[in-house]
Amino acid sequence: MDEFRMRAGGFPRFAAPFFAPLVLYFAICLLLSAILTGNTALGMVIGALATAALVAVLAAKHRRLALGTVVRFSADGVELTDSYGFRVRLRWPDITRIDVVHTQMANPRTIGRLGAVRVRTGGLRSTGLVGWGERITPPRIPAWLRDRLARVPVEPATGRPEVTIPLGELDPQWVSGPMGDWIRRHRPDLMAG
Repeated sequence: MDEFRMRAGGFPRFAAPFFAPLVLYFAICLLLSAILTGNTALGMVIGALATAALVAVLAAKHRRLALGTVVRFSADGVELTDSYGFRVRLRWPDITRIDVVHTQMANPRTIGRLGAVRVRTGGLRSTGLVGWGERITPPRIPAWLRDRLARVPVEPATGRPEVTIPLGELDPQWVSGPMGDWIRRHRPDLMAG
């Protein structure tokens, strides 16, 4: 069995989907604090500090995710676990393909008013494994995530959900490394072509 963890230095990629909401948050804090204090320079400082606090929260979430996300390869298959309590298992025969995997870290709902500035948090895209497997979720997850998981396709014969393991989030060069070696050993058909 081999275990793989997220590589360090992935925070900019993790934070990128939050860029537009952070800019909007900064602008709102700047305007409100400039109005309340009557000083634009002080408003900029308050807006920057408030935005920096949110970036610090994102950094803490990224650190927890990076330290707690583990992908294990074994003779049975591949398993991903994270510090939030999610677990995904794919047995080798049940992997259907290697494809682009979308990971949504926050509610994708658009915020803002029609005709005004509107922003939304995007997801992360990487390559990974897709197949019919097992997913265990923590008991308390946001409603938007529960709804999203309820819409995932299921295998008609078994009722197992389609699950994904985003290997590219752990190592963008996974194909040429030890993770790719595991796949070539157990499912060379996935790497052909």
